[in-house]
Amino acid sequence: MNTTLAPSVPRSRPRPLSEQLRDLRTTFSDHPATLQEIIVALEGRAFALLMILFALPFAAPISLPGSSTPLGLIIAVIAVQLAFGRLPWLPRRVRQWRVPPGFFARVVPMTQRIVRALERVLHPRWPKLTDSALLRGAHLLTLCAAALLLALPIPFPFSNTFPAWAILLLGCGLLERDGVFIATGYLAFAASLVFVTLLGGAISEALAHTWHWLVG
Repeated sequence: MNTTLAPSVPRSRPRPLSEQLRDLRTTFSDHPATLQEIIVALEGRAFALLMILFALPFAAPISLPGSSTPLGLIIAVIAVQLAFGRLPWLPRRVRQWRVPPGFFARVVPMTQRIVRALERVLHPRWPKLTDSALLRGAHLLTLCAAALLLALPIPFPFSNTFPAWAILLLGCGLLERDGVFIATGYLAFAASLVFVTLLGGAISEALAHTWHWLVG
């Protein structure tokens, strides 16, 4: 089966993400899952689905302390390789990395509503945004940038939510050739940049006031 994000001639209709999530929850219900095991379980569209899967917990959001950095970096590494037309390669150490205990048990029930809602409205449209290899590369690089924002260890509400939605929308749009989702993904990415910029400015101002107070 083709492993690209948007194969030109699908051999058969891919299984819905909601079904694959349920299968992952069943398969890994009684033991931790390595990244390699998840890739094998996701089959043909593994890398595209992996980016979406790892963004889902932060779009909900679900409390998975310390997970945004490794998951964000994995998404970024996959996205940048896909952007340059390469089948993603991950070092053995990364492929043997284990997802947090109980990951699927917590993610699947909490995100099923989101996934099913997305599945109902996803369909090919606005082909000018999805049919060009150059534009697909640009979309993937934007997705990579959103993943790096997700990976930032910022302990503030919504710091992960905006980039997670950018990854989710761009990933789904690329997977199903849906230009509306891609355009919305760019809006979510812009919101991420605005949020991080405002947050950085607020933190800098607070530190400056604290310093002036300390030194008198």
